[in-house]
Amino acid sequence: MGKTLRRTRVALALAFGVLASAGRAAAVVAWVQMTGAGAEVRLVTQAAACPSVEVDGAARPTRQRAGPDEAFANRVCVAKLRPGDRSVLVEGLQLRAPRPRPERLVILGDSGCRLKGGSFQNCRDPMGWPFPRVAALAAARKPDLVIHVGDYYYREAPCPPGAAGCAGSPYGDRWATWKAELFDPAAPLLAAAPWVFARGNHEACKRGAGGWFRQLDAAPVVKTCPADSDTFAVDLGGPTLFVVDSNDTEDFLAPPGNVARFAARLAPVRAGPGGAWIVTHRPFWDASRLGDLLADGHVNATERAAAKGRDLTGVRLILSGHVHNFTSVGFGSPRPAQLVVGTGGDTLDFGDAPPPAAGTARVDGLPAEIFTMGRFGYFVFDRRGEDWVGHFYDTQDRVAAACVLHGRELVCRAPGSR
Repeated sequence: MGKTLRRTRVALALAFGVLASAGRAAAVVAWVQMTGAGAEVRLVTQAAACPSVEVDGAARPTRQRAGPDEAFANRVCVAKLRPGDRSVLVEGLQLRAPRPRPERLVILGDSGCRLKGGSFQNCRDPMGWPFPRVAALAAARKPDLVIHVGDYYYREAPCPPGAAGCAGSPYGDRWATWKAELFDPAAPLLAAAPWVFARGNHEACKRGAGGWFRQLDAAPVVKTCPADSDTFAVDLGGPTLFVVDSNDTEDFLAPPGNVARFAARLAPVRAGPGGAWIVTHRPFWDASRLGDLLADGHVNATERAAAKGRDLTGVRLILSGHVHNFTSVGFGSPRPAQLVVGTGGDTLDFGDAPPPAAGTARVDGLPAEIFTMGRFGYFVFDRRGEDWVGHFYDTQDRVAAACVLHGRELVCRAPGSR
């Protein structure tokens, strides 16, 4: 049996095992996530009160973060984790506590199943909506940390009559939708490692902000719209991640108010030992392609304006999604590298079908080395001394790109290319 087939079977067994375990538990969905105040366990329960969780064999109480309402007839509960905590058990579901210095990261985003505006994915078919498979395969890689770069909620409209692929699907910003979009398909990956959640434009106030602020936002108190998510830092033992809300920035315009708001969210970014990475849903820089021809993707006008004249010398990498492909944009020493991993399961961008395109182009006034392709999958970043070595895996768990980040130098290549 080949390695790919073995890994696929392991991933599917893991997925079914976690889902079965969750089914035996008392209707609890649970995960570990990173916040500006450290790691915490969060859980969603139908119970009348928040239960205790078990940390390293001892009971630890949880507090209520959000109570039942019309759209979310459950409660969200939370318990802080302490440095050195190792084992977390929530009603029979085993979760991983964070490592002080994670060595392996899984990065993905734009993962929901699109039901809106005449575009209706087949949410029941792994070929039509591959996020459950992507999550299971990523979990089998045994990451130390998962970074989701935003856009979880895509089921905004009812499935049209006669569309068998999405018939009966929940929609709208409510619990049944979030469960179908994220918590059920991502169950094995939620159990495999702690997560960093970034807010996407699909979690904006006119879309999925209710579920976002209630369940995933890192702030200790649930916010209500209009509201931004606070910038927060996660120390990886070098680098430091700064998670920055870009839900309301604009791709093609730079309204002064939006520019000022995003600039204020960038203000806390400070580089410590090992430099800084920014995690934000919309990329500062991107590339467009026409066949093998590459050009500036002109995303995102608001962010670019906010970054002008700002000291980003300590920032080595910006991690984003929003554009539904896999793209690396490397500028070398003058500017942070940009990595886009908007490949979790929502429809891929038109014109980005295989094979990959690679080459150079000017992006926002500077020459850049570019690699881009349209492919569903996930990205694994492994620490190698001061460098990071990455591999993009497709839905067959085959390596579709290999990358190296050295300082600000980011280079990605297709397998076998030079």
